[in-house]
Amino acid sequence: MQLSIQSDKQPDYVQLAQRIKQLALEFGFQRCGISDIELGKDEAHLRDWLAQGLYGSMDWMARHGDKRSRPDALIPGTLRVISVGLDYGQDGDAAWETIANGERAYVARYALGRDYHKLMRQRLQQLADRIKEEVGPFGHRVFVDSAPVLERALARNAGLGWIGKHTCLIDKDGGSWFFLGEIYVDLLLPIDAPATEHCGTCMRCIDICPTQAITAPHRLDARRCISYLTIEHEGSIDEELRPLIGNRIFGCDDCQLVCPWNKFAKRTDEPDFRARNDLDRATLAELFAWTEEEFLLRTEGSAIRRSGYGRWLRNIAVALGNAPTTPDVLAALESRREEPDNVVREHVEWALGRHAL
Repeated sequence: MQLSIQSDKQPDYVQLAQRIKQLALEFGFQRCGISDIELGKDEAHLRDWLAQGLYGSMDWMARHGDKRSRPDALIPGTLRVISVGLDYGQDGDAAWETIANGERAYVARYALGRDYHKLMRQRLQQLADRIKEEVGPFGHRVFVDSAPVLERALARNAGLGWIGKHTCLIDKDGGSWFFLGEIYVDLLLPIDAPATEHCGTCMRCIDICPTQAITAPHRLDARRCISYLTIEHEGSIDEELRPLIGNRIFGCDDCQLVCPWNKFAKRTDEPDFRARNDLDRATLAELFAWTEEEFLLRTEGSAIRRSGYGRWLRNIAVALGNAPTTPDVLAALESRREEPDNVVREHVEWALGRHAL
């Protein structure tokens, strides 16, 4: 979709940029910045990452060529990108408690509540509509993980934070527990200063990674990443990696939980982000008992739906294999021993083997 041509009457772009940031706060975003569309260094980094095959089976990462790093190639006419951040900060102590309890299930903090995509997209569209009220019709496109966009690089350039060694964006005043969204616009807005890096010599995120997926600063091997393995990866999980997954059944937060900058993260009580279905305290055995119908019902409007029922069971089977040997754990695994899904059944057998006396 090509952006529209601006009218002859040009607005005061400096004043407009200030107004956009004010409106972003009014719509519930905690941060907002504006960047240009130059991503040359990030494009080179992306090309190298793809050339090494570190994206695993995520072929969509390479499918769009350089459109991911060239906003005006994706949406012709784009001149600036408005980036916003929406906090979803959670209680880090509670997260560590769950990880330490082998009979409980760990779900990445962003996925405990409703899927953030719809909420952010609605707010971004409302922001775009208000900009239209200020300047009249203008070319724009709203994105929330919905297209090939280098959102972290754009947000860094807009001053929202720097890309940490774990590849997540970090705001020195708010940590890394926030979602990103963008509006591509054909407005020649003034740009903000890019964020500077403040990781220093800290290597905690690299050291804590259960599968050592962060192979070097700013270098993530998705093929070893628990988030990739439990959400994106289809089929069997490498047996070498299964014991390292622990009780993480959907995503992983260790690299963020250990980050010192998250002591500044803001706790949020956004209703959409509150834990549903007791996912912040549920046991593996309880979740393993869900039927497919129950899974679909309980994950409606949730990011977890993305994994599908088969992967959900596969992931829990792995976690049960890593859990303490208790009657509940063994009974849960036995209940799925004849599961029709070959992949699930294979992981159940592996898990039972882990509990063999």
